[in-house]
Amino acid sequence: MRIGVISDTHGLLRSEALQALAGCAHILHAGDVGDDAILDALRKIAPLTAIRGNVDHNGLCGALPPTETVELAGKLFYLVHAREDLDLRPHAAGIAAVIFGHSHQPEISWANGVLYFNPGSAGPRRFTLPVTVGILECKDDNLLPSLQPLPI
Repeated sequence: MRIGVISDTHGLLRSEALQALAGCAHILHAGDVGDDAILDALRKIAPLTAIRGNVDHNGLCGALPPTETVELAGKLFYLVHAREDLDLRPHAAGIAAVIFGHSHQPEISWANGVLYFNPGSAGPRRFTLPVTVGILECKDDNLLPSLQPLPI
């Protein structure tokens, strides 16, 4: 199963991000969506699980939950916008991966068998940070995360 991971679009959904997410079986958006139309556009590609970020105050974005757990490919994924707001012990809760954003800095790390995955920002460039989305391949009971820089 191929899962697209995106965050911090801040109202800008680049065509390059849509191309990178094409063919995904599910998309996870880790908050700071910034525009309800982004949710609709992502749902045209695949089923979507999205959470609210600190800029999501109005409309459908403002109604998103602050955290969400979803089961995909037999694994639990926990979405939280800012990693410092993590409100549970992922390993103890049976979480396979924590998906987060907020910092705009891509990250792939592991702790206690749990993947911590920040796809970086797919929206407006911040400072000199890259513009990226993430892809999670679920194969043979393994999670294989990768980052895809977007040409801008």
